[in-house]
Amino acid sequence: MRVCAGGLLVRGDRILLARRADDRVFYPGVWDVPGGHCEAGEAPAQTLARELEEEIGVTPRAFAELAVLDEPRTAEHGEARYHMFTVTAWDGGEPRLRGPEHAELRWLHLAEALVLPLAHPDYPALFRRALGGGGEPS
Repeated sequence: MRVCAGGLLVRGDRILLARRADDRVFYPGVWDVPGGHCEAGEAPAQTLARELEEEIGVTPRAFAELAVLDEPRTAEHGEARYHMFTVTAWDGGEPRLRGPEHAELRWLHLAEALVLPLAHPDYPALFRRALGGGGEPS
């Protein structure tokens, strides 16, 4: 089973989402949180720090695990667990794209995020929780 970690950066009443590049094997072209696969022996929090540095050039300073989501399309992608963290403080300045995994970064209000094609069906509830609006991911 794949184990992954993702960081939902929160700044005021906005969240940071990244549009996955169209050539990605998993969920091309949809909006997602930055993150990736845990390497052997790596805890999800360590993965979070490594992936945020690799993908958007920041190091999380204040973060908490918000939920663990299951892969919604197991027939297509196999089993996976996604450890989702809210990140409310980071070092490294303004997040910026690094590498080819994402095509775009955008700070969004909840209503803006909810109309985008999202990588996971539980993201709307996750976003609401991260922004203090309740709603439990299933």
